[in-house]
Amino acid sequence: VQLQASGGGLVQPGGSLRLSCAVSGFTLNRPAIGWFRQAPGKEREGLAYISNTDGSTKYAASVKDRFTISSDNAKNTVYLQMNSLKFEDTAVYYCAADQSPPTVIGGLIMPIMHYWGRGTQVTVSS
Repeated sequence: VQLQASGGGLVQPGGSLRLSCAVSGFTLNRPAIGWFRQAPGKEREGLAYISNTDGSTKYAASVKDRFTISSDNAKNTVYLQMNSLKFEDTAVYYCAADQSPPTVIGGLIMPIMHYWGRGTQVTVSS
């Protein structure tokens, strides 16, 4: 499975961006997709995932109500719509895939998935 994240850039606080994750190479079942980010000096953080079985979604508390994950199966692309961006959203954003959604422990989406794409930089700055 190959993943390519795109759509990052520079945005002002309060602004919006939509990240895309193009997924290819899966032969049988469509994989579950997660979005993660890593800021300098911080651990990788799980943001959201979309299930490959029922299309259900899960969000981290830090982005719930601001970020929305969605998929266009015809295009094999998963999106992360990010609204009301804050300075602290600055990070490299990654999409990842696996045959099942990532484990959630204590509300935290664990950054443990089998396939990872190269990240895309999101910078929130005035």
